[in-house]
Order: sequence, then C-alpha cells, then structure tokens
Amino acid sequence: MEPEFNFFQNWYPLSPLEDLDPKKPTPVTLLGMGLVIWKQKSTENYQVFLDQCPHRLAPLSEGLIEKKTGNLMCSYHGWQFDAKGTCTRIPQAEKPELITQNQDNFCAVVFPSRHANDLLWVWADAHSPQLAAQTPLPLSPQIDASQGFVWSSFVRDLEYDWQTLVENVADPSHVPFSHHGVQGNRERANPITFSNVESTPNLIQAMIEDRLNSTITFEPPCRLEYAISIGKDQKRLGLVTYCLPVSPGKSRIVAQFPRNFAKTLHALVPRWWNHITIRNSVLDGDMILLHYQERLLQQKQRTQSWKTAYKMPTSADRLVIEFRKWFDKYCGGKLPWQEVGITVAELPPMIANRQEILNRYQQHTQHCRSCRNALKLIKRLQLFLLADFWVTVVVVALMPDNLRLEWGLLLMVIAIVGLGFYSWLKLWLEPRFYFIDYVHSEKP
Repeated sequence: MEPEFNFFQNWYPLSPLEDLDPKKPTPVTLLGMGLVIWKQKSTENYQVFLDQCPHRLAPLSEGLIEKKTGNLMCSYHGWQFDAKGTCTRIPQAEKPELITQNQDNFCAVVFPSRHANDLLWVWADAHSPQLAAQTPLPLSPQIDASQGFVWSSFVRDLEYDWQTLVENVADPSHVPFSHHGVQGNRERANPITFSNVESTPNLIQAMIEDRLNSTITFEPPCRLEYAISIGKDQKRLGLVTYCLPVSPGKSRIVAQFPRNFAKTLHALVPRWWNHITIRNSVLDGDMILLHYQERLLQQKQRTQSWKTAYKMPTSADRLVIEFRKWFDKYCGGKLPWQEVGITVAELPPMIANRQEILNRYQQHTQHCRSCRNALKLIKRLQLFLLADFWVTVVVVALMPDNLRLEWGLLLMVIAIVGLGFYSWLKLWLEPRFYFIDYVHSEKP
C-alpha cells in the first residue's frame, strides 16, 4: 500500500510579513481550519493560534491586543493569552488559583510558526511541534539577496480549489492565451516540450526545452516555482508560488517574484502599482476559466476519471499529468477535509456573478498592506481635489473684478486640471482595487 501524504504535517506560508498588522489579530483559513495571526507586544515574531477561545469557542480573531499586557484578549469575556497560548487572565475568576491550576485545560491551541524569506510560516498540525522543528521549510533558493536577487511578494484568495491552482501554475502553455496582453501573446504561442521529468513522493521537477533553460519544481504540498535563465550574462528570473488549500473550492496563492537584474526599477515601482496593473490582472485572466472548469471536472469524475475527462495529447500537458498521477497515488485524489469535520467535500455551487468571482478587494486588497494604504491615500486625495475645486470656484466668484481678470483664469485652470486628476483617480485608479472585469474576447 502506498504511503498516504499528510497535508497537515507540512509548512505553509500564510502571508508576506509586510502585510500583517501587529496592532490587531488577523484571521486566515488553512485546510479548513480557522486560524488567527497575532503578535505580542513584547515579542518579535507572530504567533498562530486556532481561531477559538477555549472558554466558549468565540473567534479570537475578533479580539484585540490588550494595551497593558500586550496579550491576545478574547472580546467575548476578556480571557487573555500570551504568546505560548497560556491563559493569563480570566476576569470572572473568583480566585487566582483557578487559572494556575487549570492552565493545560484553559490554553489556546498554538501552531508552530516561523519567519523566513519575508513570509510567515505555519506548521498545520498543532500536535507535532517536535516534527515541525525537525522539518525544513520549503524555501526557494531564488529568494536570496546574497546571490544578487531582489523580489516582491503578493497574496490573493482564489475562487477555485487547491488542486486546480497547482495544475494551473504547472501549465505554462496557457500563458499566451489566458494572459494575452498582460504576460503573453496569442500569436507567439509555440509547442512546449518537457524533458528530464522527475517524479517522486516529495518532488516533481521538469525542464522546458527552450532557449531560456527553464526549470519547474513542485515540492508538495505547496511550493511550485519556475527558475528561468536569460541569455549568457547570468540573468535569472523566477516565479515562486505557494499554493495553499483553504476549503473546498477555495485556495490562496502566496507568490514571490525574484530576479537578479533591473534592480533600480524594482526599487522605484511601488508594490501596490505592480499589484493592480499586473499581478491581479494575471489571476483575473484565469479565475473564471478555472472556477467553471473544476466544477465540470467534478461532474465528469462521478462516472469517469480525469484521464478520460481531460484530453491531453501533447508534451505541454506532461507536468499536469504527473501532478494528477501524484495526487491519485499519494493522496487518493482528494484533500483531507474529513479530518477537520468537513464531511461533504463537494465544491460549492458555481458563482454566476462575475464581480463576486473577480472581487479584488475581498481576495487581495484587504490582505495587502501596500494596497490598503494606497487606497486610503487615493480616497483622501480625491476629497482634497474635490474640495479644492469648489473652494476655488467660490473664491474666484467672490474676487473683485480686477483680481478675477488677473488671477481668476489661472486659478480656474489649475482647479479644472485638479478635477481631471480627481476623475482619473475615481474612475480609473480606484476601481482597480475592487473589481475589473476580465473578458478574453475583448483583449485585442
């Protein structure tokens, strides 16, 4: 009997560290488990708890960081927990001994966590901390400043399942079509040939036979990365993705984009601008296709396997085939939802509303500190420009005739330019933090 892959006894990156708010708890879901990320004031590292207060199971993510103690406080009855999960205060306790004598029973469930490569990592099994300490993180060798790399990070929740996400990222042949005009060109699509495909329980790796010397590596359950060499001058470009199973029909991608060239451009382009113009657009190009595709596959798999439901005759499909074989062989073709009490692993119903499927705010902006702060600034700037326009109109109207002729026209021109900038912010820039429809037939 083949060994069963344990999704829980593995490390997953929940979020880029720069996106976390040390002043309040952050909820996140992994493998169907509600978790809460928080940081005690007196410590440097973030902690990850099960998002349940042991008292009455209220979500700790609705709590707060208590100002005096720096501990995590449940907002329901005020129980407090330190960085180790130990209950430090029960306001309703008649005697202090009640806490000290029942610490093992009153503690929060703590998951092993670490900081590395600018990401917060969690071990998804709270009951095996020793194994977590002995298991290396699935780090990318490309996230290495000592080798001349710079990188940016990105996170987004997705309206399709984990296996669909892995399958999609492992398929470079879709890029010229799904991402036409963003990262690809339909007219330049060519056959893709994989060579030296290695497939083991712990690794799937392949090389693409092209002039870029591209290597694709999948280290289950989450690290899937591309390493690309450009030309003879040792330019290297990477795509490092971590594919997180959230719940049936939902996943999260945490991505990093390393390169060892164009470092000045990397420093000059704001992170949020890169997100709204490129990163979100790339995922928008796949979202509706994959949301519908996986539901059709699920229907077909009731009577047949993926091997006959899919038609994959070319070498370009080889890595997808290897992943599907790995998933069948070591995972039984399914994720372990039953272990967290999700008895029905069927996908949720199809979402017909495109704005819901492509909801950038819910899926990305609210999780990304750079985009959140940029959106706040854009809204404040709009208010300033609008107020400036109307104040200028009133001031010019009240000016004496001689001053109006001398200064009024100039002031109105400046105000109208400001109003035009306001319109650009309101009608073009701000929507990119919320929703931009992606219609493939409208991409020239």
